[in-house]
Formats: sequence, C-alpha cells, structure tokens
Amino acid sequence: DLHLVSGSPPMLRLHGDLHPIEYAPLTSDVIVGLLAEIMTEDQMARYQALEEVDFAFEVPGVVRLRCNVYQQTHGMAAAFRLLPTRILTVEQLGLPPAVLRFAELNRGLVVVTGPPGSGKSTTLAAIVDHINRTRRKHVITLEDPIEYVHQNQSCLMNQREIGRNTRSFTDALRAALREDPDVILIGEMRDRESLALAISAAETGQLVLGSLHTQSAIATVDRILDAFPADQQNQVRAQLSESLKGIVAQKLVKRADGRGRSAAVELLFATHAVSNLIREKKTFQLSSVMQTGKRDGMQTFEDSILGLVRAGTVLAEEAAGYGLDTDAIERATREARGAAPATGPGAAASPQGANSTDGSNDAGGDAGGGSAGLLGGLHTLLGVGDEPRPGSLAARVGPQ
Repeated sequence: DLHLVSGSPPMLRLHGDLHPIEYAPLTSDVIVGLLAEIMTEDQMARYQALEEVDFAFEVPGVVRLRCNVYQQTHGMAAAFRLLPTRILTVEQLGLPPAVLRFAELNRGLVVVTGPPGSGKSTTLAAIVDHINRTRRKHVITLEDPIEYVHQNQSCLMNQREIGRNTRSFTDALRAALREDPDVILIGEMRDRESLALAISAAETGQLVLGSLHTQSAIATVDRILDAFPADQQNQVRAQLSESLKGIVAQKLVKRADGRGRSAAVELLFATHAVSNLIREKKTFQLSSVMQTGKRDGMQTFEDSILGLVRAGTVLAEEAAGYGLDTDAIERATREARGAAPATGPGAAASPQGANSTDGSNDAGGDAGGGSAGLLGGLHTLLGVGDEPRPGSLAARVGPQ
C-alpha cells in the first residue's frame, strides 16, 4: 500500500510494516493536485459530499490500483492498494488445495474472512477464476470497487461496481436474483440486509461467495447471527445451518526468508456435525470439529501456522505472536531444524502449494512489482512532473 497523508511524507507498507519514503512532508494542496489527476468529476463530487470515496484506477498495461480518498485532521489523504493484473491460482498462492472444493459447489454460502489486508479479495478472485476456467456458468460479481477484472472464459462474467453500476450492495444483490446467476460474488457483506439476501440466495440455489472482516471461522458464524435481532436469530440460525458450505479464514504472517508473507489459513467445511452445532447454538464447539476434521480437509489457524514453522517458512518468534502454545511451537521448531531448511535472505522459496504465497497473496504490496512497481505506476498515472492530461480534472482545476 502507498499512503499519502497531509503533514507526513509518503508511506509504504511492505510485508505488513509501514516505511516512510525519503520525501518532504506532503501538503494538502499537493495531494489535491495529485488526486485531481486520477479522480473523475463524479468521484470528486462524492468525496466532497461524503468526505471519503472508494474507486479503482487503471493505466492499461501499466498498473491497476484500489484507491480510498478521505478527509483527516490536516486535510485530504489517500491510500492506494496495488492490484495484480494477473489473477493467481490457488496453487500459486500456496493456499490449501481443499479451497478449490468451494469452486465445485452448485449452491450454498462460502465466506472468506480475515482482517483488512489479509488477501481476502485475492483468494476470492482465485476461486472465481477457477470457476471461470473450468465450468459453464453465469457469474455476477458485486464489488466496491472492482479489484480483479475477469474476462469471459468458459463462463459468462458480469462485474458490477457499487456507486458506478448500481447504488448499493443490497440493490445489486436483490436485482442479481432476477438476472439468472449461477454464482454471485459479494465483495463485502456489510449489513444485515445484505447478509439476509446472501443467505436467501444460497438457499434458493445459487453459489454465493462473500467476505467479512472477522478473525476466525467461529467468529464468522457468530458475526452473521449477531447481525440479526434476537427474535430472528433462531430462524436465521436454521437457515445458516442449511446454506453455509464453508469458511476460509486467513491471516498473513511474515516469512523467515524476508520475501513477503505467507497465508495461514483456517478451513471449515459444513459437515453434518458443523450444521448441527450451528443449529443447536453450540458454535463454541466448532474448533474441536476442525481439529478432528482433518480427514474432511479442515484445519485450524494453529495447525496452519505450526505447519509453516515446521516447513521453515515462518520463524518461531512470528508464530508466538499469534498466541500459540509455546510447547507446540518448540516442537515444530525442532522438526524444522531436523529438516534443515534454508531461511536466510538468499534461501530458496518454499514449494508452491505448501501454504507459502511467496508474497503473491500479500495484500501489503508484494505482488505486482512491490514498491518500485507501485511508485513507478503512480508517477505514470499521476503525471508527476508532467503537464496534466488534456481534458482531465486536474487540467480544469489548474495548478494548486
């Protein structure tokens, strides 16, 4: 990510940490001039009305960005997320192969969850891309903004951007049910109404893929249920027990070799036991089901992170920061030493498919060329040091 904030130098997030760029502190006027170069009149009007706006920007063949512009104490600010123009596969991302089972479903609700910047959009894009390459379906994506662009392959792809092609997730989701979809991707299930519509769509025969900002599979189930009033929760609990097919909860952890971050993934599949626990208000027991459900492809965060430690991909110190049992980390470290993996800066990357993303799933800016690609792309798209493009908003606004 690149952060432009009034009163501070530009900041880059690399491998999860923020680093200042050697540059003078930015003024609000400078940021306004830069952003005016890439924002349309409609986007600028939305920002002025709401004091924040999301949008995507692309220079074809050069760079694609997700942009958030907002107002803060010292003036205008912006955060840019570099988006890879190439969609990576589940194998290339180092995700568990079992994730692809969700791409083979015909109906049901699948939720990809994790904190901001954990690669949720990248994982969803990989699942949708697999469907697009291997099945003949109608896929509708509802996003704010569109992050990964899918071209028609075996599927008919329709991508709709909130605020540009439709007014809201709720309106778009309600309309999607009348557009003959097989698969619906919801970029973010933000409120009770969108959650209710997603569950209903999954019940009525569509495969619904969505994301939430929760930390684990158990928290995801509880978050969905808690969004509804107490007098509706029994009904929603019954619906969710039937419609939920699985949860992918992920976090990005720093690699031992310094080459980005790897995904630690918790996987929950909706077996009969899982459905019964949801229906009977025993979600606290889902962790035990995941621990005993490895035969069904399930795994907990602890299993995933300890696997990364054993592979030498993640150091014990990094694993300890996630609250894992100290004895378990020590055992995994001894196993890693026994395997004698290379962990230095020049070490070879871990094998693909071994829960190692090689930075590709690092939403913190490792993909697509890292800081050099992001800064170079921004110089190109912002026109730093050049005359504003004829007809652009910056040309009409004039110098700041």
